[in-house]
Amino acid sequence: MSTPAVNSATHAANPFTSTDSVSGMQNILNQKDFLQLLVTQMQNQNPLSPQSDTQMAAEMAQFASLQQSSDMSTSLGMLQADSLLGSTVTLQVDPNTITAGVVQGVVLQNGKPQILVNGATYNLNQVVAVVPTVVDPTAAATAPAAQ
Repeated sequence: MSTPAVNSATHAANPFTSTDSVSGMQNILNQKDFLQLLVTQMQNQNPLSPQSDTQMAAEMAQFASLQQSSDMSTSLGMLQADSLLGSTVTLQVDPNTITAGVVQGVVLQNGKPQILVNGATYNLNQVVAVVPTVVDPTAAATAPAAQ
């Protein structure tokens, strides 16, 4: 059994090594990756000492739990973003730029919730302050009634 063949096949599918640094890349193991690892492990296991059924089932259960945690994290992020709707936020756009505005909407981009402020989307980690939006009561009283 030769492990270099496995390594070259893995490298062909994923040319990045642990020392490669690419901006914006995420090191997330998804279900497809897990199944590929499982199949590779089964193909290269010692036939005289195969992996036990219970160990494989435990690994699958751990992965399912990890996937549920990831889904829950996304849901909680959406709830947090939704709670900001209508609030006035201050955002750190970059190290030298701060902007503020009312949260007009929430969108999900690449699985991450983003808030819409002044026509642009921002990550939740860019929010540095939140205050309730003050509505002028005289403006509401003088506005014509909708028919």
